[in-house]
Amino acid sequence: MKRYSAQENGAWVSEFISSRRTTRDFLPTPVPPELIEQILKDSLTAPSWSNTRPFKVAVATGEVRDRISNEFLSRWQSLSAAMRGGIWSKIKLFIKRHGLPTSNRIILKPYAAELKPRAQRVGKELYGSLGVQRGDKAERDRQWGKNYEFFGAPVAMFVYIHKSLHIYAAADAGLMMENLMLSAHAHGLGTCAQGAVAFWDDAIRDEFDVSKDYRLLCGIAVGYPSDAPVNSFEANRIGLDELLVKAKQKKK
Repeated sequence: MKRYSAQENGAWVSEFISSRRTTRDFLPTPVPPELIEQILKDSLTAPSWSNTRPFKVAVATGEVRDRISNEFLSRWQSLSAAMRGGIWSKIKLFIKRHGLPTSNRIILKPYAAELKPRAQRVGKELYGSLGVQRGDKAERDRQWGKNYEFFGAPVAMFVYIHKSLHIYAAADAGLMMENLMLSAHAHGLGTCAQGAVAFWDDAIRDEFDVSKDYRLLCGIAVGYPSDAPVNSFEANRIGLDELLVKAKQKKK
């Protein structure tokens, strides 16, 4: 292995990390099982709270992946149609319940005032890059529905965290996920972290034996990126001025 100076290593790592993009259009090309195993192994080199590793990952491929996707799409079609329809459509949704979130309803809560502008900006810029006009709810719903096809990715991962550690388990899972996504990037794969799939945990549990001690955090779509323009989309990043907390000025 070629040895680099600390300066060269630092520059390479900074460039590599900044080159990662969220993939929202995948090729159908299967990912070799040994490559899936490798990026999962790499994910486990992340630090963890007292080395507890309070997370599990369900990996769906092939028919399992397709069944989950079909169930998600069916529910999404019911939910989106009801939300775009009138009061009677919403009443029927609550009567039939097919499409109502069965888990993680907190995702539906509005963002805090401090955070909302960031979410609005990325939504406007992303949908704008896709040619979706503001106010075109049907097209926005169609684009959102691609989440439930995993954007065409042949691999869908579902990340679970142990309920006992609450936010600390989520922090550990986040560290693990970042390692996984960077490893995938290094191996020529694309990834998309997906909060959208956390609505319907029961559809995943129908396919996997997940302990009741674990709750669904999010999903990760994994596969080879296509050359679609959307994969070049670059979300705005906050600056250090927004990241850093200012020190209090103490009276002398």
